[in-house]
Amino acid sequence: MSNDTRPMLTITTVNISAPDPPALARFYHRLLGYEIAVEEPGWVLLRDPRGGMALACQSESDYARPAWPASPGEQQMMMHLEIRVEDLDVAVAHATACGATLAASQPQDDVRVCLDPAGHPFCLWVEG
Repeated sequence: MSNDTRPMLTITTVNISAPDPPALARFYHRLLGYEIAVEEPGWVLLRDPRGGMALACQSESDYARPAWPASPGEQQMMMHLEIRVEDLDVAVAHATACGATLAASQPQDDVRVCLDPAGHPFCLWVEG
C-alpha cells in the first residue's frame, strides 16, 4: 500500500497492564501531570492536559512483573515509555518521589531507567 492510499491512523492511547490499575494511574498522574479522565473497574484513562496521546492502566489478573534488564526465563517487558526531560537529576528525584524506583542497570549516561510501581521500565532522557 503506498502512502497515498494509506488510511488515516492515529495512536490515541497506550494501555499498560497492572495488578492495580487505579494505583498505577495515580502514579502516572503524579509523575506526568496527566488528568484521570475515566475510572472504571479494572481500567483507568489518563489524558494529557496539553493534548496528545493518552495513557490507560488496565487490569491483568495474571500480571507478572517484567524483568529489567531482560533475563532468560523471566517475564519480558513488552514496551516501555520514553520520557524526555530537561534535567535528568531533577526528573529522577521527581520520579522516585512519585513512587518510581531507579533500576539497578543503567546502560546509558544520558538516560535513566526507572521502574513504575508495577515494575514497568520507563526511560527519562535528555535531548542533545
